[in-house]
Amino acid sequence: MPNPLLSALALAAACVALAPASQAVAQGKTKVKTKTKTEQPATAAPATDWSVNYANTITQEDLRQHLSVLASDEYEGRETGEKGQKMAAAYLAQQFRQIGLAGPVKDSDNPFIQHFTLERSLWDLAKMKLQIGKQSYAWMTDFYASGDSPFSQETTLQPVFAGYGIEQGDYNDYATLDVKGKDVVVLLGEPLKDGKPLLSTTGKPSKWGTDSRAKAALATEKGARSVFFVNPDAAKFTQSLTRLKPYLQRPRMSMPAQALGMSKEQAPVARAATFFVSTPVGLELLNTSAEGVAKYQAAVATAGKPTKAAFRPEKVVIRAPRKMETFATENVMGYLEGSDKKDEVLVVSAHYDHLGIRDGKVFNGADDDGSGTVSVLEMAQAFVQAKQEGHGPRRSILFLTVTGEEEGLFGSEYYTDHPVFPLEQTIADLNLDMVGRTDDKHKVGDQYVCLVGSDKLSSELHAINEAMNKQYTQLDLDYRYNDPADPERVYYRSDHYNFAKHRVPVIFYTTGDHADYHQETDEVDKIEFPLMEKRDRLVFHTAWELVNRDQRIVVDSNKP
Repeated sequence: MPNPLLSALALAAACVALAPASQAVAQGKTKVKTKTKTEQPATAAPATDWSVNYANTITQEDLRQHLSVLASDEYEGRETGEKGQKMAAAYLAQQFRQIGLAGPVKDSDNPFIQHFTLERSLWDLAKMKLQIGKQSYAWMTDFYASGDSPFSQETTLQPVFAGYGIEQGDYNDYATLDVKGKDVVVLLGEPLKDGKPLLSTTGKPSKWGTDSRAKAALATEKGARSVFFVNPDAAKFTQSLTRLKPYLQRPRMSMPAQALGMSKEQAPVARAATFFVSTPVGLELLNTSAEGVAKYQAAVATAGKPTKAAFRPEKVVIRAPRKMETFATENVMGYLEGSDKKDEVLVVSAHYDHLGIRDGKVFNGADDDGSGTVSVLEMAQAFVQAKQEGHGPRRSILFLTVTGEEEGLFGSEYYTDHPVFPLEQTIADLNLDMVGRTDDKHKVGDQYVCLVGSDKLSSELHAINEAMNKQYTQLDLDYRYNDPADPERVYYRSDHYNFAKHRVPVIFYTTGDHADYHQETDEVDKIEFPLMEKRDRLVFHTAWELVNRDQRIVVDSNKP
């Protein structure tokens, strides 16, 4: 039992110890004021958000430094297979090595470079021929063509008229036609009713009215050998020819069947050959007049469906050979190994090629796609620094820069057909193509980025990107190109699509077209580096979450 005296003394001592210095003394008695202090539990320091730390190492200064090299005249526009593209490949490989990435390509003279071969062909201008009856017509004046040609030798055709060349719902120009192995004549544009597209639910032109490729693809599906497009509007034919002439005079590239792991006999069927004829040639071909075409268009509009035409196409004599050669080109990549989930790989990609030199002018492609390329470099540097400082990713990352995009997505096609890491272990592809400018749908200063494909294969991927933007960057996320009815078909036009068609989830980050798109005026001094920095940080935060989360994102959709 405690001693009462000792307890009293101890209590008195405690009171003295707690008394404040300003004790009041009165009438010989000491008044002691005491204050009880409640101990507050210590507040834990907030956990460091390492994603922010390393996203902040992506700076506009570094982006400008790299882009000023790759988009300089010295690199000659980085055209696939040409000197400037080779210089760019060497620069990227050197940067990946210096950053501290590994070169993952086996059996290569440079482990950062994946070599492959493309074919390049040109129209044999001296042998081009189009004749209807006794009248001959001039190449690049009365007609032009795109794609492959089955007419290397002079061939006589008896074309079949296929209306507008459309199949959508109950509207089917091919319903009563068998065009397998035949050549079809198709009107450009789409049927209009009261001035509005008959097959559009929005009142805006559908893909049939804006993209001849959709019609060519359908003709191919139906088995047609070739398509002759007739433009009822003479002025529009002239405008199209003027716009396309520089491209039609350039070599066309393609992937050799051997690169696809198949013989020429096994190669997929090429799209039907496409020829575009002027309005006078088209009328001659259809054996009609402008009034006859207008009457047919009015009949379709009134019926709301294809109607029988009175046209009886004339025979056509055609010869359209191409000259072919092969050449070598390169994808460039660097690899950062993850920790406990290293067998799963995230791809961060961009294409580094552009259009080269045309008519003596250098097309430097600062935005398209120098901007995406240097963004990949900066994100690689950020993740390497994170790993060096003990905060590396759980999953591995492949930083992939591809060539041949401008000519047909060939670099990404080759990679996905010959992946360095199995596609079944590839969790997603984050692809950047033109992220440095403001498009013609926005005004300067708008804080936005356009997203394509994020919800096509994985709802989780879409939700993660949205959450990262809300938490970190607060950009306006523009999904107009993600619309399945997008007439520009942007989803199919950059390198992410070659991953998507193998069921690898993708996000395509872009900013849309602007006045300098595919012009020699796409220069470094027009890049909006502060906005580009912010967009890149969104991609980085999304990548950080993807490679560090516990569960791999699910593939729960089949929209492609």
